[in-house]
Amino acid sequence: MNDKLVFLGLLYFVQGIPYGLQSSLLPVYLRGAGHSLTRIGLTKILYFPWVLKVLWAPLVDRVGTKRLWLVATVSGLALTCLSSAALSPEAHIWGVAGTLLAMNALASVQDIAVDGAAVGLLKGRSELGLGNTAQVVGYKAGSVFAGGGLLAVIDVAGWGPMFMLLAFVYFGVALFVWGAPVLDDELLRGQAEGRRGVQSDAVHPWRVWRKLLSVPGTPWTMIYVLTYKLGEQGAVTMFPLFLLDNHMTARELGFWNGVIAMGFSICGSSLGGLLLSQFSAHFSFTCLRSIPSCGTDITSPPLHTLCIGSLMRRVFVMRTVSMVFQSSLLTVLEPSPLMKVMAVLSLSVQHFLGGLITTLTFTTMMHCTQRAEESVQATHYSFLSTLEVLGKLMFSALAGGLVDWVGYPTAFLLFLVLSAGTALHVWRATDTGALREQLKEQPK
Repeated sequence: MNDKLVFLGLLYFVQGIPYGLQSSLLPVYLRGAGHSLTRIGLTKILYFPWVLKVLWAPLVDRVGTKRLWLVATVSGLALTCLSSAALSPEAHIWGVAGTLLAMNALASVQDIAVDGAAVGLLKGRSELGLGNTAQVVGYKAGSVFAGGGLLAVIDVAGWGPMFMLLAFVYFGVALFVWGAPVLDDELLRGQAEGRRGVQSDAVHPWRVWRKLLSVPGTPWTMIYVLTYKLGEQGAVTMFPLFLLDNHMTARELGFWNGVIAMGFSICGSSLGGLLLSQFSAHFSFTCLRSIPSCGTDITSPPLHTLCIGSLMRRVFVMRTVSMVFQSSLLTVLEPSPLMKVMAVLSLSVQHFLGGLITTLTFTTMMHCTQRAEESVQATHYSFLSTLEVLGKLMFSALAGGLVDWVGYPTAFLLFLVLSAGTALHVWRATDTGALREQLKEQPK
């Protein structure tokens, strides 16, 4: 199991690097150069390859091996970083945008391959929880390494040397994947069977889509992953820029939002994996049948005996409350040490809860995918993760224009309403059966 976690964690780490560069460094750099929030929001278009990845996911399923796809995409990322090292963001802004677009395209293909590997490698509830923790924590650690770290030291290291370092990191990971023994086990075992199962689908692609949509739990999961981050994503995107406009320098923001807050996000993701493994080891999901009275037959139950449905309810409600606190800070425009402390506290709590929710969500997605036929599992998971990215991407791209139009307070009121609506959606799902049945049927 440890070999699987290291393998998956490292691949998700390098996959998070393009996201860190684009989400943490680019907005602060452009805002410092005087660009509008609307224009900054439109840079999210560079994430567009992630939305399209479902179109080429069947190709990754059918052609070559997971090892070949992973080595090819990681090596491609290394070459792209070498190209970026020769460019200057001041003089070649379109060239830099092109390299970031290429990095997103390569990372999206890598994501298909590594998700397919994860679905094949992770078995049982405990491995699902720990494996998805490795996924989320690795991805966010890569984002911190590229975004927060680069933003904090760019004046010292410079643009070119930093991308040279990233290129060496990618080349090293490509060599590691080429020789990784973990891909010789369960992952390759069903590959020949999977290929035989999809030959007839190659000329009838709609058969694949019917298989995807017929997987139990898929309709509810599609709606959930499209909407669960809407309000949070708007706040995560705009609140740091509010602080840059009124309370913090770019260097301070890079440290507190790009490193410290993301560290709390990693802690939240880790806690999510720990709680999921505790549920698997100590608790039967039969308590889900009695939601919302789960746990009422036991006096003062320990943490690990609380049902996962109840956990999801509480975390989503806590996220809504944290957004109320963050929205109240928008009324303070005068810089002060107290305001900085409150802002850092708000960012830390927001990222901690966001990390916890993300781990719970990706575990739910992977469980849903494991109920699909093996021949379409990578495509199914890529489909769900594409919807997850699409929901966040659309709102992030529009959030800047919304703030420019109505201002920070009104925009954050909308973010708060969306967050509360998502909490209600999850609450009803655990109470009426949609999420309850999906969790109850998790594999042992």
